Amino acid sequence: MTHGHDHGHDHRYEQRRALWVALWANGGFLVVEVIGGFAFHSLALLADATHMLSDVAALGIALVAQQLIDRPATAKHSYGLQRSEVLAAQANGVILVAAALAIVVEAVRRIGSPADVSGGGLLVVATLGLLVNVGSAVMLARARGGSLNMHGAFLHMTLDAAGSVAAIVAGLAVVIAGANWVDPAVSIIVAALVLWSAWGLLRDANHVLLEGTPRGMDPVAVEAALAGADGVEAVHHLHLWNLASDVPSLSAHVVLAGEVSLHEAQASGDRLKAVLNERFGIAHATLELECHPCDPGEVTA
Repeated sequence: MTHGHDHGHDHRYEQRRALWVALWANGGFLVVEVIGGFAFHSLALLADATHMLSDVAALGIALVAQQLIDRPATAKHSYGLQRSEVLAAQANGVILVAAALAIVVEAVRRIGSPADVSGGGLLVVATLGLLVNVGSAVMLARARGGSLNMHGAFLHMTLDAAGSVAAIVAGLAVVIAGANWVDPAVSIIVAALVLWSAWGLLRDANHVLLEGTPRGMDPVAVEAALAGADGVEAVHHLHLWNLASDVPSLSAHVVLAGEVSLHEAQASGDRLKAVLNERFGIAHATLELECHPCDPGEVTA
């Protein structure tokens, strides 16, 4: 049991380290991109900088959430603060939506009267941005596991990489064909990608907050695994939800066959919890062991 705890602690440490590195890299490049956007009159760069500003804020939120996750349970918060990472993911989704809408408004304004963009400068800054974004995204992908919080941070980096690619395309269009209108046009494409990803992140975060069944987990299969175990007569009132986005939990009533002692019932419960952990990754399980089914009309949690 101690080994599992240490492994989880090490994984959280890797996630925090990845977030810190990404935060410093993106924070530093944000300054470069803002200066480049104004210097080269590029909305694509400023749009990507707006998104990168949301990234820096998102990474900061994600880091705070990672710190809160590791806080021990208290009398006031008996499960600790594990859902703080889901709230962070939800906040990141809202930030993404706001950034995307701001980009669209400015891009529509500029399409009618495109600014004189310096294509060469735009290309240099966008290429450097792509390197920063891809490096950050790879690092976060390796550390994210099943965490929605880390997935949200990874999405920000991936979309910034897409924004850098779009800015490179705009720079090439300006250098080769003098097509300044491409700069605001690709900004709208980036904004559309941002909105699409924000929708998915908000959907998943809300699913966890509403205590939906963990994605990819079949309640029927879980109930069948419990009901099919030796010494089990029936299973009912089964509930599945997530404490954090990567911490599935379960509660269920289990009717044991025959007449068993308290010691035997506890041993059966331990075996069933081991099955849940090994087959479905459910480490947090509460089983109410019964010698006969409870009243069907009884309201249970």
